[in-house]
Amino acid sequence: MFIISFCMLTSCYSIRVRNVNGAPQLDPFSERDDYYRGMDVVEIDTVLNKKLTSKDFTYIIKESDACESGKINILEYRNTFGGILLSAITFGNKRKVKIKYVCEKPSN
Repeated sequence: MFIISFCMLTSCYSIRVRNVNGAPQLDPFSERDDYYRGMDVVEIDTVLNKKLTSKDFTYIIKESDACESGKINILEYRNTFGGILLSAITFGNKRKVKIKYVCEKPSN
């Protein structure tokens, strides 16, 4: 039981990449109480499907009204135990990912 608990806790992690040259797009009505407090955050929770012949994953973030500047200021990729388990069961062909990103503030 201890080993299973340890594996579940150590397999859950986040990687955050931030651009130092720009400013994040703000959201004054945001009620978040975490790292993204006051920022306009877009969250994506999806499963990526990989073909047997391809070597890597590419997920394309499409332009939308959420990102006026078309640039990303902060990007966070979260890996969970469930995502690792799905990847192991499907031999790496499917990956469950949680992505959060904050667009860069449009320049005047």
